[in-house]
Amino acid sequence: MIIALAIAAAEPAMTAIDAERAFAADAQKLGQWTAFRKYAADDAVMFVPQWVRAHEFLKDKADPPVSVFWWPGKSFVSCDGGTAVNTGPWVRQWGKAVGYFSTVWKRQADGGWKWIYDGGDALEAARAEGGDITPKPASCEGKPYMMPHAFHSADSTLAWINVTGPDGQRSFFVWLWNGEKYENVISDYFAAPPK
Repeated sequence: MIIALAIAAAEPAMTAIDAERAFAADAQKLGQWTAFRKYAADDAVMFVPQWVRAHEFLKDKADPPVSVFWWPGKSFVSCDGGTAVNTGPWVRQWGKAVGYFSTVWKRQADGGWKWIYDGGDALEAARAEGGDITPKPASCEGKPYMMPHAFHSADSTLAWINVTGPDGQRSFFVWLWNGEKYENVISDYFAAPPK
């Protein structure tokens, strides 16, 4: 028992970047929607393109023959380390379709991560992001305030909002506390769905 605890203590803590990479790997190994179900928190939401509760949407969804592949290109983490937002490129059909995603992750009681928000859109050219990235943490200095209408990490140092316009066009914004104010770190704009 003591040896197991010592080994566990010696292992580096999993980051939201590690969770994103494991999620993407499981999409290839287990199937796309199977992986989405596995990593989704009970209250997770996603946009497909409308807002849906993830587990209700994914419940009976069969995995496609070829899963989308994605990787984290940037990662932003709250000061307390309990919430993170990853964003990056995705490819489908061996590069015939490309786009980007943003995923909000929440650390669980067991130290692992589950996603609570997932959204993305297609692009004409993939974003040039990724590789050996490190998370950008929020400052622990100052007193962050609650941004109106936004969701916040438990310590309020990371905030995000998804806005849907009357035509279905959406925007997703993320702010990171820098010790004095919030800095906008993600501004994603999603096209209105075709009519």
